[in-house]
Amino acid sequence: MELIPAACITRLRRQTPMLPKGRPMPDNPPDNLLDSPPDRRPDAATASPPDPLPDAATGTPPDRLSNNPKSPFHDAALLERGVGIRFKGVEKTNVEEYCVSEGWVRVAVGKTVDRHGAPLTMKLSGPVEAYFRDAPPAEG
Repeated sequence: MELIPAACITRLRRQTPMLPKGRPMPDNPPDNLLDSPPDRRPDAATASPPDPLPDAATGTPPDRLSNNPKSPFHDAALLERGVGIRFKGVEKTNVEEYCVSEGWVRVAVGKTVDRHGAPLTMKLSGPVEAYFRDAPPAEG
């Protein structure tokens, strides 16, 4: 039996295609598995895309909205228009993110920020009502 030098084994490991989290590729991977970006592969946990823009005639905000630009639920146009949140019947002004259907809000905890400058948040459960603070924009 011939011994293989450690450098050769390392080189072989680098050449072997790997899935995320260090799992080796299956023998017969689907054609589109390697073409898709890592965050869109079947085993990656991804959030559902944001809801389409709400109907201006109804004046209802989306089911879920975030003011963090990195979130898939961020919508700058709706935030500029002004969205109010009523949580358990009380108006909240420090809401970072909300979901009406799941019944939760994520609120900032004081003025504390993490190392990236984002506010520290706490998730609270209860009835959530979202509404626009102003009238719908006039088209013309």
